[in-house]
Amino acid sequence: MRWDALFEDMEAQLAAGERLDFDAEVAERTRADAAAVELADRLRGSLGLRIGIHLASGTLFEGVLSHVGSQSMVLDEPRHQMLIPQASAVRYTGLSRLAVTEHSMVRQRLGLASSLRALSRDRASLTVLVARGPAEAVLHGVIDRVGQDFLDLALTHAGEDRRAANVRQTATIPFAALAGLRSSRGADS
Repeated sequence: MRWDALFEDMEAQLAAGERLDFDAEVAERTRADAAAVELADRLRGSLGLRIGIHLASGTLFEGVLSHVGSQSMVLDEPRHQMLIPQASAVRYTGLSRLAVTEHSMVRQRLGLASSLRALSRDRASLTVLVARGPAEAVLHGVIDRVGQDFLDLALTHAGEDRRAANVRQTATIPFAALAGLRSSRGADS
């Protein structure tokens, strides 16, 4: 009878060791899977959620995440939409733990410039936040031209249409300085 207890004890120790090995392998695979997740995947996993995007300047944008591109995202605010380059964000709040990969090669190739060209084509009146470090400038206007790494913004007063008489000057803005672009709706923006 002592042999039965000995074999049962050995079996229990072997099962416990196998369980520890299994748990360690699961933990290692989980860490490896997490290491492969990109921020854009987490952002796509948060579509439809209310999130916060913090900029280096201290500005916080809050809204419902409605689109995630390869280099930018769109937040729906109560009265506007906000296009924010991913490079301008320094911190996010409210993201889901879910990660969703982008399988469309076309969407993967559409970057910030593509979004800006669409805004230029639509002649959208915008409020553009330009930031470098702790300072921000707010410009109003319409995108006239989009280059590879810059845009030309025809500066107008808030709410004014882009007409030759309304354009005060043209500002050339490097993409690296863009903090965000907000859709404008008349003078209330």
